[in-house]
Amino acid sequence: MTSSIPAVDTRSTTPALQAVLLDMDGTLVDTEGFWWEVEVAVFEELGHQLLEEWREVVVGGPMARSAAFLIKATGARIAVAELSALLNTRFSQMIGRGVPMMPGARRLLAELAAHEVPTALVSASHRQIIDRVLATLGPEHFTLTVAGDEMSRTKPHPDPYLLAAARLGADPARCAVIEDTMTGVTAAEAAGCRVVAVPSVAPIPPAVGRTVVGSLEEVDLSFLRGLITA
Repeated sequence: MTSSIPAVDTRSTTPALQAVLLDMDGTLVDTEGFWWEVEVAVFEELGHQLLEEWREVVVGGPMARSAAFLIKATGARIAVAELSALLNTRFSQMIGRGVPMMPGARRLLAELAAHEVPTALVSASHRQIIDRVLATLGPEHFTLTVAGDEMSRTKPHPDPYLLAAARLGADPARCAVIEDTMTGVTAAEAAGCRVVAVPSVAPIPPAVGRTVVGSLEEVDLSFLRGLITA
C-alpha cells in the first residue's frame, strides 16, 4: 500500500555545522600564563607590582583594554599605545621558539582539516603574534585568521566572529566557537554562535547555547556537529 503522507527531505531542514571558529591564547595554545608573566615583568620595570586578582580582568581581552586597565590600576606613567607595543614585543620574543599546545588541540585541528571543515582562528591578539603562533599551530589548519588589531572593535564585541562567519559564507547560528574566557564567550554568543567553553584562567558557568568542558580532549567533530543539530 502506498502512503498518502508526503516524504520530508530532512537534508534541507536539518541544521548542519558550517564552520568552526577557534580562539587562540588559552584555547589552542597554553600562552595565557606567558602573557601574565610578560605583564608582571614589564610593570616591575616601571616600578609597579601587579596583583594576581587583576589577571582575570585582563585575560582574553583586547590589548588596548588590558593595557588601559593596568595603567589605571597601577598609576604607571606610560601611554596605552606605548605599553601595548612593549607587551607585544616582549611576548613575541618569549614565544620565539614555539609555544605549547593545549591538550587535544593538535588532534582536533587535524580532524577538522581531514574532514575539510571550514575553520577560522579568531583572536584578540595582534597580527604579529598570531603569525608567530601559527608556526606552531600550522597555518594549513585554518581557512582564515582574524586578528584583534585588524578590527575597529574586537572581543567582547561580536564583530570578529561575525566577520569570520561572513568570510566563510557561514550562518553564525551554524558555527561552533571554542573559547576559554568569558570575554570571548560573550563575543561569540552575541554573534549568535553555539559556544564550547574550555575555561583557562577563570571559571565559566554553563548557559543556554553554551557547553562547558574540561579540555579539548572532550571535543571532536561529532561533538561539534551535535551542538548544531541539538
